[in-house]
Amino acid sequence: MVKIDIVSGFLGAGKTTLIKKLLKDAFQGEQVVLIENEFGEIGIDGGFLKEAGIQIREMNSGCICCSLVGDFGASLKEVVEKYHPDRILIEPSGVGKLSDVIKAVQGVEKEVDITLNSYTTVVDAKKCKMYMRNFGEFFNNQVEYAGAIIMSRTDIVDEEKATKAMELLREINKNAAIITTPIEKLEGKKLLEVMEHPVSLEEELLEEEHEHHHHHDHDEECGCDHDHEHHHHDHDEECGCGHDHDHDHHHHHHADEVFTSWGRETVKKYTRDGLEKMLGALSASEEYGIILRAKGMLPAEDGTWIYFDMVPEETEIREGAPEYTGRLCVIGSKLNEEKLAQLFGLNA
Repeated sequence: MVKIDIVSGFLGAGKTTLIKKLLKDAFQGEQVVLIENEFGEIGIDGGFLKEAGIQIREMNSGCICCSLVGDFGASLKEVVEKYHPDRILIEPSGVGKLSDVIKAVQGVEKEVDITLNSYTTVVDAKKCKMYMRNFGEFFNNQVEYAGAIIMSRTDIVDEEKATKAMELLREINKNAAIITTPIEKLEGKKLLEVMEHPVSLEEELLEEEHEHHHHHDHDEECGCDHDHEHHHHDHDEECGCGHDHDHDHHHHHHADEVFTSWGRETVKKYTRDGLEKMLGALSASEEYGIILRAKGMLPAEDGTWIYFDMVPEETEIREGAPEYTGRLCVIGSKLNEEKLAQLFGLNA
C-alpha cells in the first residue's frame, strides 16, 4: 500500500521548506515520488531533490484540480508501476482547492493500491489575513480541508500578529492541528507525526483521566471487600458488595461525564518563574475551579520549551523538546474559563 501525502499552500507559503524537511528527516529509507503541479512554474528545487534521490514527475499542464481529475488515476497508476514507491508526495498548485485534490485521490483508491495518509496546508502567518480577504474561496478551502495547518514565518512576525492569524485559521477549521513553531526548530518526524495524527492536548488528557478513573491501582481499597479485578463484571451480575453497579456507579463514569476542560493553543512565550507562580495560584485557590489536572508545553522567552504537569499541591516543571505549538489544558469541575485565561495571560 502506497501512502499518499498532500502538502498544499497558497503561493509562496513555504511548502518547499516543509517538503525538504520531510524528505531529509522523516522519509529517509523510503522510496518517495514527488508529484508537483505548480500553476505555470516549478515551485520545488529540482536540484536538491535530484541529489536526494527523489524522482520527480512534473505535471505543469495546469491546475491539479482541473487538469488531473480526469487522468489522475492513470497518472498515479503509472507512477506506482514505474517507481514502486513507498510514498507519493503531492504538491498541488498554490491556487488549487485542497478539497478537489483529496477527492481526486479518494476517487482512485480502489483502482490503485494507495491510501490517503495526510493532507496538510502551509499558511504564511504574515499574509494570512490578506489572502483570506482577497482570495477567500481558494485560500479558505485549503485551510478548511486540512488535517494539519503549518504556519510559516512565525519567527518574523510578532506574537500578536501570529495569534490573530491562528485565531482566523481556527475560525475556519476547528479541528486541525495548527503548527506555529518554526519548521526549522522541529524534527521532520515530529512534523509527520502531527500531520498524520493530529490529536488535541485535551483529548490526550481526558483519555489519561479516563484510563486512571477506570483502572486505579489494584492495591487501593474501595470498601467492597473483594479484588478490583472483579469490578468489571457484567452490570447484570450481583457482586454482593452492597454497591449499585449500574452505569451510575462511580467506577463506571466516563471521564467526560465527570470533568470539564479548558485549553488553549498559544504562541505566547513564558518564563519558568512566571509559570511557577501561575501554577501555584491554580493549585492554591478554587477561584479558578476545582482543579484535577493541568498539563502544558509552552515556548519560553529564552528559546527553550517548558513542559509542566500539575495535580493539586504537586507540580512538575521541566525543559522539553520543541512542540508544534504552545498548548495547555486544565481539567476539573466548575472551571472559571475567564479567570483561567487571565491567569495565563490569554484572551478570554
